[in-house]
Amino acid sequence: MAKSDYFPRPDSELLVWHDRFKVNLAARQAELNLTAEDIATVDHDNLELHAKITEANAAAAAAKHATADKAASRASIENKVRALVRRIKAHPTYSEALGNLLGIVGAENTTDLSSAKPVLNGVDHTGGVVVLSFIKSKSDGINIYCQREGEPDFVFLARDTAPRYVDNRPLLVPGKPELRRYTAVYVVKDIETGLYSDELVVNCAP
Repeated sequence: MAKSDYFPRPDSELLVWHDRFKVNLAARQAELNLTAEDIATVDHDNLELHAKITEANAAAAAAKHATADKAASRASIENKVRALVRRIKAHPTYSEALGNLLGIVGAENTTDLSSAKPVLNGVDHTGGVVVLSFIKSKSDGINIYCQREGEPDFVFLARDTAPRYVDNRPLLVPGKPELRRYTAVYVVKDIETGLYSDELVVNCAP
């Protein structure tokens, strides 16, 4: 039976592995006929590995914070802009020409829903939680269907009228990964309209 690669991929596991490798290699230097340069190289690599991973983790944390800060700023600014635009559009002198000048008139949506299909995106949040996203276009929402690993058919999961749906069903077998297949179709006035989306396959981790 083939063995898996001994060199760990996750950074946290790699640090533990390399620390052990360094210590045990130094203890067996004479036995393995290793030079001082061999040991020094491993020591140097160990220090570099710790430094680079720490640096990368700090950068990732900073990026996550900056992204959250940006999202909060955008949301705040959007709310203020929309409130101001509502006042402008309610003003007696408002016209569509003025709206076009200010860039506050949305483009006409010419999508033909009778031949359109939603595009689903999904992110696994582990433990059976999957966040689905889509664009409503001119529809009232979408009907979402799902087939879990081992199930014979797609079953109706939910109707969602907001562009974000959270499937928080627990895993069929606790602690065991499972594949989920999702598809969706637009809904207009309670009637399914258009084509079913391409299947979205999400690997749910425990």
